[in-house]
Amino acid sequence: MSRGCFQEEHGIFRRNFRQFIEKEVAPYTLDWEEKGEWPKSVLRRMGELGFLGLRHKEEHGGAGADYLYTVVMAEELPRCGVSGFPMGIMVHTDMATPIIGKLGSPEQVERFLKPAIRGEKLAALAITEPQAGSDVGAIKTSAKKDGGEYVINGSKLFITNGANADFLTLAAKTAPEQGLHGISFFLFPTDTPGLQVAKKLKKMGNHSSDTAELVFEDARVPKEYLLGEENMGFYYIMQNFQGERLIAAVSAVAGSQLLLDLTIQYARDRQAFGRPIIKFQVNRHKVVDMATRVAVARSFVYDVCGAFDSFDSAQSADPAHAVPFELVKEISMAKLFATEVAKLVADECVQLHGGYGYIEEFPVARAYRDTRLLSIGGGTSEIMKEIIGKIMDL
Repeated sequence: MSRGCFQEEHGIFRRNFRQFIEKEVAPYTLDWEEKGEWPKSVLRRMGELGFLGLRHKEEHGGAGADYLYTVVMAEELPRCGVSGFPMGIMVHTDMATPIIGKLGSPEQVERFLKPAIRGEKLAALAITEPQAGSDVGAIKTSAKKDGGEYVINGSKLFITNGANADFLTLAAKTAPEQGLHGISFFLFPTDTPGLQVAKKLKKMGNHSSDTAELVFEDARVPKEYLLGEENMGFYYIMQNFQGERLIAAVSAVAGSQLLLDLTIQYARDRQAFGRPIIKFQVNRHKVVDMATRVAVARSFVYDVCGAFDSFDSAQSADPAHAVPFELVKEISMAKLFATEVAKLVADECVQLHGGYGYIEEFPVARAYRDTRLLSIGGGTSEIMKEIIGKIMDL
């Protein structure tokens, strides 16, 4: 895949979505940063405009579009000026709900997926726990069958949208003695008795995205809320991770380019010793190095997106179709490289801004904080290297 793979219809969507971001989101994001969350009215508006179900089936209320539409959306969201809002939206559209479209029963689609696509319900993905991050098999939250219900006990940590979600796509152990092979997925309404938002977490960055710790105490859900097959959750999580990590790579490249463009303009305007600072060779070379890394990252990420698009199309006909190891390797490489490039670009852009880069009113300071999460969330850079090394049989 390359930029040439985008068709006219993708360009039309890009223009429409960019207009929405610039007119209906960007003017308000700094206020959302102060409040620590964004309003659900924006989600409803996005649902009205058809932005929340791009790749979902038309019979589910989606557009049945290809993966490139998701790529366009991920590239345009950073134009809102903050990272928290895009994160909340992409968790909703590309992390918590795709699995419902693939595995959900007709009743689950009606109750959870369709309202999510319409923007009437906000979704969150609840996997991580205090002692279980990338080590998914270490989760301890349990779901014990009791008659026609499952009783859920445990806790979840670092849950994006956790404080405001209407439902969770929740991972829990249904057969703890089976380890990795004893995990199941559930759809969990957040108004269920026994669920508490224990804490809304204060973070270094991404302030407009609410992140919560959740506690479950004898919370009961009907057996009909089991998503997919019992004890198949680890497999579903591994499948889900691939889309999450690729979106992180796309977002990292897009955010890096925006920040670099902003910094180049600043360096053209900022004078030192009688000339723009961009005219100093050391600064010019920094910019060239960053531009090269971003271009290489974009080219590779686009290539992986093309491969994932082909896989995603095949999977729509067969949800059990596993992500090939070679594609898992390339997605991990894309996530690793693009997010590390994003950190480098953010750091160098702060440096080029000098003292102004350390001032809150300059967007580069916020970008520096927000970008730091990219190489942690969805699997750390170290985990990506372990995955790549294992697939390479190192």
